[in-house]
Amino acid sequence: MSYPLLALAGVAIALLGFVVFTWRGLRRSLTVSSRHYVLAIGLTVLVLFVLTAIFDNIMIAAELFHYSPEHLHGVSIGLAPIEDFSYPLAGALLLPAMWIALQRGSEERRKDFLTLIVASRPVSWINTAFPFGAAYLLVAREIDWVWLLGVIYFLIPYNFAMYGINDVFDYASDFANPRKGGIEGALLAPRLHRPTLWIAAWSNVPFLLILAAAGGPSAWIALAISAFAVVAYSAAGLRFKERPFLDSITSSTHFVSPAVVGLILAGAQFGSSLILLLLAFFLWGMAAHAFGAIQDINPDREADIHSIATAIGAKATTRLALVLWTAAGILMLFVAWPGLLAAIITVPYLLNCAPYWSVSDENSASTNKAWRRFIALNYFSGFLVTLLLIVEWNQV
Repeated sequence: MSYPLLALAGVAIALLGFVVFTWRGLRRSLTVSSRHYVLAIGLTVLVLFVLTAIFDNIMIAAELFHYSPEHLHGVSIGLAPIEDFSYPLAGALLLPAMWIALQRGSEERRKDFLTLIVASRPVSWINTAFPFGAAYLLVAREIDWVWLLGVIYFLIPYNFAMYGINDVFDYASDFANPRKGGIEGALLAPRLHRPTLWIAAWSNVPFLLILAAAGGPSAWIALAISAFAVVAYSAAGLRFKERPFLDSITSSTHFVSPAVVGLILAGAQFGSSLILLLLAFFLWGMAAHAFGAIQDINPDREADIHSIATAIGAKATTRLALVLWTAAGILMLFVAWPGLLAAIITVPYLLNCAPYWSVSDENSASTNKAWRRFIALNYFSGFLVTLLLIVEWNQV
């Protein structure tokens, strides 16, 4: 699949959505005139095109990335290929139309839509898309349709499946958990359970099949493990999340597997430094899951849900998380440059977790404050990792 074809398909889907959703809005006596609506869309497209042209040219001129000429149509604005302008066009067409349709729909439908968005944990989308995108880009050294498709998949459909399936099968315990209903997870009403599972299936399978077709047997295995971990963590009959220690291993797989898929699809050679880096990332993921499980010890025990934290207690789990984060940092010291700088990124996580060295099971809910800081730390760490990737990119 060429980049122009993929861009054209994206715009076609957005245009179809624009027509359908706009028609629904206008049919329901839209308060804004159709003339003003079209004018607003046009101005939005113009502004986004100008911004895309400016920043695309800056980034390409700075050699942050480049495109393989054989995958492009050949038309460009400066250094920016014309295909890059399909994203703002698609967004400007589809998103306002969706919003209008929702605004004119019933209150119940709007709430259902927002609930499903919350179920996918938008605040965590980047945590799976970034590993794939960065891993693929560093190896392939170019942006192509595989990179684009993989980033889109691991940004939204993957997270919707991972967290949506979890919210469906965790409804009983989530109902009694005061943390649910915000950035830390949705409380899906039973009537949304079946639609959630269907949406997860239909939004994931096409991406998995196309990405599998783009790679060989190694990619098939990596994608299969990634998809299995998403389902096995929460689904009835498997419920890896209720198997202490296996829960942390599976959760870490959710975040490391996108990077592995990206590396394989880009044709990476798995040398010692790369293996150590992935192992450090895996230990970091286990630490993150274990520490996050501490805050739910009491509601989990009341619901008879088992986890690494309910099995060994709050204090031991905190100390295990500290050991795992420390081990991840130490492993990075043995990774080729800039591994030394990357090792320092574990320090904020250690400082965030350390005050709870002796936290009791009774006070385990107090770690929620640190967990919310952890979510913010991920964005800060992502910024630092991006800077390191730019340094590495420019040294090759």
